[in-house]
Amino acid sequence: MPLITSAEMFKKAYEGRYAVGAFNVNNMEIIQGISEAAREEKAPLILQVSAGARKYARPAYLKKLVEAAVEDTGLSVVLHLDHGENFDICKDCIDDGFSSVMIDGSRLPFEENVALTKKVVDYAHEKGAVVEAELGKLAGIEDNVNVSAREATFTDPDQAVEFVERTGVDSLAIAIGTSHGAYKFKGEPMLDFERLERITKMLPGFPLVLHGASTVLPEFVELCNEYGGDIPGAKGVPEEMLRRAAEQGVCKINIDTDLRLAMTAAVRKYLAENPSEFDPRKYLGSGRDAIKKMVQHKIRNVLGCSGKA
Repeated sequence: MPLITSAEMFKKAYEGRYAVGAFNVNNMEIIQGISEAAREEKAPLILQVSAGARKYARPAYLKKLVEAAVEDTGLSVVLHLDHGENFDICKDCIDDGFSSVMIDGSRLPFEENVALTKKVVDYAHEKGAVVEAELGKLAGIEDNVNVSAREATFTDPDQAVEFVERTGVDSLAIAIGTSHGAYKFKGEPMLDFERLERITKMLPGFPLVLHGASTVLPEFVELCNEYGGDIPGAKGVPEEMLRRAAEQGVCKINIDTDLRLAMTAAVRKYLAENPSEFDPRKYLGSGRDAIKKMVQHKIRNVLGCSGKA
């Protein structure tokens, strides 16, 4: 089956009060683990590629791996660029066959963000692709995105309406309290559901996106720490908060940190228990199994999209 856009996928998610998982991919084992989980759960799937992943794995390899996943699973998959920082990278990905791109102008003044996003939207729509943009800033670090908590600002509902109307964007990533990376926060994580409710009422039926939404599952943090490392202060967004967000109009939830933790924990554990092993297929296979298990958990318990493909 060919790659698809997220338009119909998000419409069903909004009406069904669930979210679609957008999982960041970096190599073959991660793609296989995610895809196998989605196939078994009969879940809609977005595989997304960051600028860092494109640089690491190289664009041609990643695209062919995603195409292989589509062929192997029979799933309809959205191939999405995560955090495109300028027009050129969005154009390159669209020209390379991506069905969806994100232009992240959240660092820019409002008018500049509008102009940049509109430029990408015009080009993407001519080519049959869809566009996600971001309004408001998330704290944390993801590839070259680095925003301190002091600089992080929540999305203004009035600006969100104006932004969508002026750009024609297809979905909007909003800032309501999530954070990139292993969520370092003073006190307990808290999402601004009142702000989310205002935005959804002012943009009825419009698909919203949450970035920085890993839950940082304790079992994987503990395994990472037990077998040769320390992840101090790791704290994720509680799963019940993400499920509530999905029921209130969030159609796409990004997941990256949890994938990294799951694979790293499994690989560290395998090598610690098998110190003489040097076959990458063994320890990377263990990592792939951990990815699959974690993604199935997300689909069933966080996203609510099992059986929705």
